[in-house]
Amino acid sequence: MKTEFTDVSETRKTLTVEIPTDVVDAEVDRVARDYTKRARLPGFRPGKVPQSVVKRRFRGEILHEVMHGLIPRAVEEALQERGIEPVDTPNIRDVELAEGHPLKFTAAFETVPPFDPGDLSSITLRQPLTEVTDQAVEGVLQRLRERAARYETVEGRPVAEDDTVAMQLDRTGPDGRVDHHDEISVQLGAPGNPPGFDAQLVGLNAGDSKTFTVHFPDSYPVPELAGTDQTYAVTIRSIRRRVLPDLDDEFAKDVGAFESLAALRDRIRADLEEDARDTTRRHVRADLFRQLAGRVTFELPASLVEREMDRRVEEFARQLTAQNVDPQQAGIDWAQFREAQREPARDAVASALVLDEIARRERITVGREDVDKEIERFAARAGRPPAALRAQLEKEGGISRLYAGLRREKAVDLALSRAKMTDEPAEIIGD
Repeated sequence: MKTEFTDVSETRKTLTVEIPTDVVDAEVDRVARDYTKRARLPGFRPGKVPQSVVKRRFRGEILHEVMHGLIPRAVEEALQERGIEPVDTPNIRDVELAEGHPLKFTAAFETVPPFDPGDLSSITLRQPLTEVTDQAVEGVLQRLRERAARYETVEGRPVAEDDTVAMQLDRTGPDGRVDHHDEISVQLGAPGNPPGFDAQLVGLNAGDSKTFTVHFPDSYPVPELAGTDQTYAVTIRSIRRRVLPDLDDEFAKDVGAFESLAALRDRIRADLEEDARDTTRRHVRADLFRQLAGRVTFELPASLVEREMDRRVEEFARQLTAQNVDPQQAGIDWAQFREAQREPARDAVASALVLDEIARRERITVGREDVDKEIERFAARAGRPPAALRAQLEKEGGISRLYAGLRREKAVDLALSRAKMTDEPAEIIGD
C-alpha cells in the first residue's frame, strides 16, 4: 500500500492512498462470492449463478462494499503507523475504484499538533474574597416574609397605597374597542400598572364606580398602547391588604425545620456564604480556563470548534424546553445565535486541549471506581437507578465522554494546585 501525507496546515492534513490491484481484486472476488450465494436471477438455480454474471449484474453494489471494506482499514493502518490521531472521522474524497486497477483515494482530516502546555506554576489566579453582611441576611428574611404574606379583606375604609383591589374593568381605546374584565385584581404600586392608574383608585370604597382617562407616553413599552389615551370604567368589588408574618420563632418553624429565628438566620448566612464560595470557585476556574486557552498558539481544528458551537446551541434549546418554551417558537435567529457562540467555543476547545495535554503528560488516569461514583451522583440527582443510567450511557456512547470529562477535571485540580492564588479586595454582600 502506497501512502503520502501532506501538511495543509498545523492541524489540517491529507493522506493519499493507493491500494494494490491484487488486494482490490481479491476483495472484489470475496464480495462477489457472497453475492453468488445469495443471488436470485432468472435461468439460474440459487447459488449456481456464474461469478462473471454476478459481477456484471451487481457491479455497483460490489464495488460499493469493496470501497467501504478497504478504505477504513487502510486509513486506520496508515494513521497508526505514524502515530497520528485525528480529531474526527476523516473525509474521504477523490475515490478511484475499478476491478483490475488499484484503489486510489484521499483522506482529509484534522489533528492536534504536539505542543507544550507550559509551566503551571507560572499561572496566577485572582481569588475574590467575599463577606456576608447582616443586611444581606435580613434581606433574605424579608423576601421570605413577603413570600409568606397573606391577604385580608379590608372593611370600613377606602383604597390606600399597597392595597390589592378586585374590580370589574372596561378599557376603551381610541378606536372604540372595549377590553372587558368581570373580575381582575390590581396590586397598587406594581411596576406593570398603567401610568397614573393607581392614583385614580386611591380613596374609592367597595361598590364605588369611576370612569377616568389615562394617557400612555410615546415611550411606553407596549406598542399598541404607546401614545394613546385609554378610558377606564371600574367598579370596586373588594379591597384587600397584604399582611406580613411577624419575624419570630413561629415564622422560622413555618419556613422549615428551624427551632428558632436565630437558627433560621444562621442557615441563611451559611447558604449565602456557600453561594459566595461557589461564585469564587467559578470565577477562579473561568480565569484558569482563559489563561490555559491563551497557551494554544496554533490554528484550532475547525471541526472541534463547530462541534462545540452545536453543543452550545443544543444545550440552550434544552434549557428552553425545560422551561416549557418551544425553541422553534421562541423568536430566536438560531443561525445568528450559533455564530455568536464561535469565540466562546474557541476558548472552550482551546482550554480543553490544554487540559488533555496536561493529563497526558502527567499520566492522569480515571478508574472504574471514579466513573461509578459519578454515575451514582448523576443517578441520585435524576432519581434513577445507577444501573439504568449506566446502561443508557453505554448505549449512547456516553461512558467514554464521562471518562474524558473526569480526566479533565483531575487536570483542572492539578493546575489549580500548582497555580499561584492572589486575593482580591473583599466584596461585601448585602451593602
